[in-house]
Parts: sequence; structure tokens; C-alpha cells
Amino acid sequence: MASAGFLTAKRLLKRLVVVTGALGAALALYLVGLQWTGNFHTLVAGEVYRSAQPSPEAIAAYSKGYGIRTILNLRGEKPNERWYRDEVAAAERNGIRLINFPMSASAEIDAKETDALMAILRDAPKPLLIHCKAGADRTGLVSTIYLQQIAGVDEETAEWQLSPLYGHVALPYLSGTFAMDETWEALEKSFGLNS
Repeated sequence: MASAGFLTAKRLLKRLVVVTGALGAALALYLVGLQWTGNFHTLVAGEVYRSAQPSPEAIAAYSKGYGIRTILNLRGEKPNERWYRDEVAAAERNGIRLINFPMSASAEIDAKETDALMAILRDAPKPLLIHCKAGADRTGLVSTIYLQQIAGVDEETAEWQLSPLYGHVALPYLSGTFAMDETWEALEKSFGLNS
């Protein structure tokens, strides 16, 4: 009788490992898919979009298809990096204004940086494309801020921008990108939100 129970527990453990592995593989495939597609999403149609680092071809396509007038690059100005030089050239070719706002996915932003960021989000010519490297962490935070503070979307809906749905996976003490979640928590208090 005891060995039958042991086999059942062993079988259950085996199934649990298989299911957990399958879910992990599915999540990994989803995250790879986000990068494959450029992690491009609409925040407010005709107004603001988000993505991973766009290629020159993607910039041209976004300009033509969505009328992008401004790109907000959250990776900062990096003239020695090819991706940056390509972005500058593509923006110029397509008549798009490029704004560089350096952020780190592993560091919180302070009140002064938040004020500067809010001014850019409010005043930049639209349609606006917001991006970082993967379009998940920094872009997720800035998208949340835009939707909640500029577009007036409710807090709970806006917070989905900083979630695994867009590739943001952050765990306290295990992931440096949790700084984006901590930043949002601090901003909620300064914005007078009730969460």
C-alpha cells in the first residue's frame, strides 16, 4: 500500500516537472516572439506607440504606417554604437525628431528626471514612438507613466504596460529590472494614486 502511494507521489512530481517545464518553454517562446516582432504596440492610436530598438527599416515603416514624428530613445545618446548611428540616420531620412533620454533598466529615476520625462511626453510632437533595447522595462515604465498621467487612463489598466505581457519580467532581489517597478511604486505616491 505504501509503495502504491509512493508511486503516485512520484508520478505526480514527474507531471509537475513536465508541466512547469512546458510553461517555462511557452513563456520563453512568447518572449522571443516579442523580440522577433519588435515588441511594437499601440498605447494610444495616432498618438503614442512603444517598441524595442527599431531597425532603420522599422523606423521607415513606422513613419509611413503610423506617421511617427518623434522617437523617444530611452537608451540615451551613444554615438560610438552602430545601432545609435543607424537610428539617427533613419530618423533624419524620415523627417523624425529624435529625443534621447538616458535611463537604466536597473536604476530608479528620481523626481527631477520624472519631471523632465513628463515634459517630453506632454510636449513632443505626436505621433510618438517610445523605445529602449527590448521594449519591456524602461519602455514599460514610461508607457505606464504616459497612459496614467498624460492620457488619463486608470492606474490598473496603465500598469499592464509594465508586465510580462510586454516582456517585463522582474522579481524582487533577483532582477535588476525590478527598479522599474520600484520607480512606479514611488511615483504612484508622488502622483497621489491610491495603490
